[in-house]
Order: sequence, then C-alpha cells, then structure tokens
Amino acid sequence: MTGIVLFIVAFILLMVGIPVAFAFGASAIFAALIDPNLGLDVFGLLPYRVYGIMQNFTLMAVPLFIFMGFILEKSKIAENMLESIGELFGPVRGGLAIAIVIVGAILAASTGIVGASVVMMTIISLPIMLKHGYSPRLAGGVIAASGTLGQLIPPSIVLIILGAVMNISVGDLFKAAIIPGLIIVGLYIVYILIVAFLKPEIAPAIKTDKPYSKILFQALKSLVAPFILIAVVLGSIFAGFATPTESAAIGALGSIILTFFYRTFNMELLRYATVETVKITAMIFMILIGATAFSLVFNESGAGDIVTTFFTDSISNQYAFIAITMVLIFILGFFIDFIEITFIVIPILLPIVQEFGIDPLWFALLIAINLQTSFLTPPFGFSLFYLKGAAGDKIQTKDLYLGIIPFILIQIITLLIVIFVPKLVYILVN
Repeated sequence: MTGIVLFIVAFILLMVGIPVAFAFGASAIFAALIDPNLGLDVFGLLPYRVYGIMQNFTLMAVPLFIFMGFILEKSKIAENMLESIGELFGPVRGGLAIAIVIVGAILAASTGIVGASVVMMTIISLPIMLKHGYSPRLAGGVIAASGTLGQLIPPSIVLIILGAVMNISVGDLFKAAIIPGLIIVGLYIVYILIVAFLKPEIAPAIKTDKPYSKILFQALKSLVAPFILIAVVLGSIFAGFATPTESAAIGALGSIILTFFYRTFNMELLRYATVETVKITAMIFMILIGATAFSLVFNESGAGDIVTTFFTDSISNQYAFIAITMVLIFILGFFIDFIEITFIVIPILLPIVQEFGIDPLWFALLIAINLQTSFLTPPFGFSLFYLKGAAGDKIQTKDLYLGIIPFILIQIITLLIVIFVPKLVYILVN
C-alpha cells in the first residue's frame, strides 16, 4: 500500500508543477508518515545513502562533460561545423536534413548536451530550411530528433548515470552504445532519403554558387576540432588509458584549448559555461537526493520485495519482463525526465534483472535507447520545448508534434533490433 501511495502522491505533485526533486522527497515523507512501520526515523539512513552516492568517482564525469558541451556550444566551433556541413550536403535532395543528423551525431559524440544542440541547430538551420521550402514538420522533427542523439551516443550523461546506478563499467556502456547509436543515425538518414524521394517538394535540394571544392575544404576544416576532441575523450577510454571521469577532465581542458586556437576564448565564455554547468549539475544531484529518499521509503516499506516476487512468480519469461518494463519506461517518458526514471525505476528493477539472470549491460542499453524517446514524447518532451522556445512562431506546435512521430518510431525499431539481436551490443565490448 505504501508503494502505491508513493507513486500517486509523486504523480499528483508533478502534475501541479512541483519541482521533481521536491515532489519525490515530499511524497517519501508523506508515505513514511502514514506507514505505522516506518515514520520519519527511516530517513536516518538517508545521509549514509547520499554520502555513498557522493563518493562515486564515476559521477564526477557528469559536470565535466556538461562543461565541455557548453564550451563547444558557445565558442562557435559547433556553429561553424553546422553551417559548413549544411552547405556540403545542401545540393542533395533532403541534404540539409541529412547534414543536421550528421552534425547532431558529431555534437552527441563531443558534447552530449541535448538542450544546447537543439537550440543551436534550431537558430541556425530552421530558418534556412523553411526559406528553401522544407516542410515545417520534417524540419522540426529532424532537428528535435538529431538533438537527442546525445542521450545514447557516448559520452552520454544517461550512460554515466545508468552505469553508476546499475554498478556497470561506464567504459563498457560507451562501447556498447556506439553500434545502436549508429543504427539510429543510419535509420534517420534512410527515412529522410525515402521521404525526399517520394515527396521532393518537402525536402528540396539547395543550389549554391560556391565552388564545391571550397565547400568541401571548409567542411573538413570545421570537423578537425570536434574529431580531435572525440578521439582524445573516447579514444582514451576505449584504449584503457583513462577512466570516463579522467577522460571527461581531459575533454573539458581540451575544449578550452580549442577555443584559443579558434580565437573565441574570453572570460565571459568561461563564466557562462561554469555557471550553466553548476545549474544543471545541482539540478541533477537534487533530483538524486529526492529519488534516494523515495527509493529508501519504497524499499523499507517492503514494496520492492512485493514487486520482485510478482515478476519472478507471475512472469517466468524474461522477454515478457523486458516487454513490460520497456512499455512502462516508455509511458513514464511522457511525463517525467530520464534522470527521475533512472534514479527511481532502475533500482526497483535491478533485483528482478538479477533474478532473471539478464545481462545488466544489455538491459542498460535497452533502457538508454528507451529513455532517448522521453525527450521527444509530448506533452513533456524537453527537446520539443527547446525547439519551440528557440523557433518561436516559425513552427507550429501541431507540426512539431506530428513531425517527431516517425523519429520516435525509428527509435522504437532500434530498440526492437537490439532486443532481438543482442550481439550488436557486444561487438565493440569484446
């Protein structure tokens, strides 16, 4: 009963607009007070739980990767890359949309900050796409979906948090996520090519008077800095030279060094990246504390054992369990963010995963792919909020919601591919 009260109260508080961290914390306090076997004494364990999380060395990578992302976003490095690659693919039918997908993947591998990627691509690319006759639905869908690639393609904040919560090597998670990430990118591009072939009027080619050799040179030049950063950050992890946290520190320093080469460094840039990093990191860890209180009450009330018993006794097939959990996480993604889902739902599911003998690495990748859709699913898809806020009246909300449906379906297809072909996860890990 306490577990049900927890979720009902948390849901009500979220719906009335209470910040997530406080909603989960308040629901935990309320449930503890009404449970005669708990009371407020149960929170005597909370400082030890929080302190244990704070000692997790892996989580230090979160603010460092966030900082790196903001430096690249504000230093014009990412902006130059988007403009030059857009010109490179522009003459191809649907080429500008394909360029956005490719840039989204590169930004994902070098920053992983969804909000910054979506806003930047919206400001730069959306007016150009609409001016040249692109469908608002296709333009909005491509930008919103491409911006979410940072949720799966390493160095992903989602993968770092999943690794910490599930006690899995983040380096292995990064390796395992590359193939599914490339599958999503490939399917996005295939979809755009098909749409551009069937309906040329919604994704026309863009003519340019510039010599193509000059455009190619500019595009390659713009890719040098991001690829150096990707090679240093991910290469050091995959080669075993550095842990994810150490490589994040290298990446943060490397992004600053690159701004000197591009002559965009100034104190305002450093101040902006630092302040924004502190804001987002504080938000994440406040949610973590609220979610820890929620999980503490849930487990101490015995609800966790009831859930485990239900799945292991009533559902003997691991694929039925996976299907139920994937649908549950997908539905939750309509209402709450990936951070809350990771901190609240995953600790509940973890004992069941172990009971069924499911490989946690594979299961973590399924969750990561699923969580990527939470940025696109209305009404609370954050990628949609970012795009609409940056676009203003250039695109209607209806067109935006309809435009992202094909990309959500592509993510679901990718999820099914990884479920039925699990070997894809282990290609680079092994």
